[in-house]
Amino acid sequence: MEVFEKLQAVASGIRHEEEGIPPITLQKNKTVNNGCAINTSQLGVFHAQMGGGKTTPLLKSMLTTACENNCHYCIFRRPRNLQRYSFTPEEMADAFMKMVHRGMVQGLFLSSGVVGSGAKSQDRLIKTIEILRTRLHYRGYIHLKVMPGAEEAQIERSMELCDRVSINLEGVTPERLKFLAPMKNLYGDLFPRIQMMGQFRKSRLQNHVAEKTASITTQLVVGVAGETDVETLQLSEVLYKRYGLARVYYSGFQPVTDTPLESYPAMDYSRYIRLYQASFLLRDYGFGMEELPFQSGGFLPLEVDPKLALARENFSESPVEVNQADIETLLRIPGIGKLGAERIYNSRKQGKLTDLQQLASLGIAPKRAAPFILLDGHKPVYQMDLWNYAPGSD
Repeated sequence: MEVFEKLQAVASGIRHEEEGIPPITLQKNKTVNNGCAINTSQLGVFHAQMGGGKTTPLLKSMLTTACENNCHYCIFRRPRNLQRYSFTPEEMADAFMKMVHRGMVQGLFLSSGVVGSGAKSQDRLIKTIEILRTRLHYRGYIHLKVMPGAEEAQIERSMELCDRVSINLEGVTPERLKFLAPMKNLYGDLFPRIQMMGQFRKSRLQNHVAEKTASITTQLVVGVAGETDVETLQLSEVLYKRYGLARVYYSGFQPVTDTPLESYPAMDYSRYIRLYQASFLLRDYGFGMEELPFQSGGFLPLEVDPKLALARENFSESPVEVNQADIETLLRIPGIGKLGAERIYNSRKQGKLTDLQQLASLGIAPKRAAPFILLDGHKPVYQMDLWNYAPGSD
């Protein structure tokens, strides 16, 4: 089978893991190849949102879709009767560079099924990246998966070669993981590799070994194993604060035919969004778990953004004076992000802020903030439809 046909076959079974702010944008770009139109999304190209409204086309693929694991939710689980596809490291590297030269992609997201052992599979992944970096002199973005069972030296080598590495924890507790992937071990295998990554990254940063050190991410499967939002976000907070992860991804469960979980319902998309919003509050805004508005049962409310829920509870009757509040307090006001809080702090050194237009000029969403603030002792005038708060807003 021709290599691009295999890429297309592999792409049809891969669910796209986000590389930026959710949701990712899957664009069916058509790139001309010797006069023929190619739908690049069918080859596994997706447009990752990288911040600032920018997107980057990445090839997401696997060295092999064969796998010895029996994960209950996975399309590539061992007992499923489907055709498997594999690439040699040389094939994958060559195909990727052809796509780079044709302007189809600007980065690579490479994973693999586990065949033989995690260490053997990791060797093949590393060999692919070494070909790209040393033989083909590719200097662009690479995100590489670390396999369960990968050895410490392999993890270090992966982090030396790549911009980002990740290993999927999948379950938020050993019990949840057993339900999802009975052959995997959370604290005996997966989590220790997160610890290795964190230690290696910390060491390189402290010793100034390189100008750029690989960032670390993981993915949790949510919405089917009975995990609560409290469990999910508690683990996320530990990963952010103790091990320096750049991102915890949440893979909302979608049933796959011919798997043990095929009859389970798909995860509510609203819950998926709320988890990300709460995760960013923990990672970027300095919120603590005790501040998040969990309901009985340990779940976030679906009908309202968690930051807005907190503001309604804390600041509706006691609005914050923008001219006096510290940055930590400003960050708890809807419509005020990190950059906006810093701009407010610096701007008021020049004089008092007295109206919403001044906030707008600082990049604040003034109408979102208005119900919860005072400007020089006065509540600003705003329209009452502001409670319809857009998901994903500050």
